[in-house]
Amino acid sequence: MSKMRAVQVSRAGGPLEIVERDTPEPGPGFVRIKVQACGICHSDVLTKEGYWPGIQYPRVPGHEVVGVIDAVAPGVPRWKVGQRVGVGWNGGFCGYCDHCRRGYTFACQTSSEVTGITRDGGYAEYMLAPISALAAVPEDLSSLAAAPLMCAGVTTFNCLRNSGAGPGDLVAVLGIGGLGHLAVQFSAKMGCRTVAIARGNEEEPLARQLGAHYHIDNTKLDPAAELQKLGGAKVILATVTSSDAMKAVLGGLGVHGKLMVIGAVPSLEVNTIQMILGNQSVTGWYAGIAIDSEDTLKFAVLSGVRSMNESYPLDRVSEGYDQMLSGKARFRVVLDIGK
Repeated sequence: MSKMRAVQVSRAGGPLEIVERDTPEPGPGFVRIKVQACGICHSDVLTKEGYWPGIQYPRVPGHEVVGVIDAVAPGVPRWKVGQRVGVGWNGGFCGYCDHCRRGYTFACQTSSEVTGITRDGGYAEYMLAPISALAAVPEDLSSLAAAPLMCAGVTTFNCLRNSGAGPGDLVAVLGIGGLGHLAVQFSAKMGCRTVAIARGNEEEPLARQLGAHYHIDNTKLDPAAELQKLGGAKVILATVTSSDAMKAVLGGLGVHGKLMVIGAVPSLEVNTIQMILGNQSVTGWYAGIAIDSEDTLKFAVLSGVRSMNESYPLDRVSEGYDQMLSGKARFRVVLDIGK
């Protein structure tokens, strides 16, 4: 059996170890992917530190994966050796539980696999994936460009397209970081009047370059009041992990406005009177399944939306991971694992 290099975590809180493993063989319903690029996402902390309940070690992290299928199990339909594919957070679904039967495949009750957490992910030269987790990758998008779109991209794109906002509506993006810099682009390309809300004015030139029509410095201005001056937001997309920052923008929602939360916070205080009088809502949003990722990649190619990345080779994975944790990355960190 051939060997491959992989990065594994052997215990909760343990280091990222570069090891040699047997190259895995795909079983029924699976393919093997020769990984070309894998994003280092903040959610990889769940694997590294053992925050995910019941996680088993050793585990290979990574759920922003792009590569080429190099082996297919017998009887697998559609997918062929040589196809470029991506795998995101959603590690597949059964298709027969009640949630799947109602179309809620992201909430599968039987096979709620998460790439890089319940199954080995893309910090490796090869990985296995079920066919329900595969997204076709357009040839016009490089692997390094596509990888972050498998999580950060699909999360923001899929959230916005399901938010109810349309061309001409006011959409505010709270936080211009790894998620926010993509959300601003997607919102603007969808034809929405886009507001970037960030700490300080340093990000304003970039926000406008990305397509924002307005910029609000929430260290100097009341973001809720500023949004109301613009007519009230149809949608506020909260990409930050600060409940105080989310609370501060809630008053900027318009009638039927919606705060969509993709940045996880332990709790959030809301003004229920305001919610009732304005028929407003606060909702969380899950990233998406494979077909949502595929739609994200296609839209990115058509519209020119691109992730701003820093890349590292596999043997510098710890350096890349630390850069991601530091918050200094501009804006996503990607492992370049090769062709």
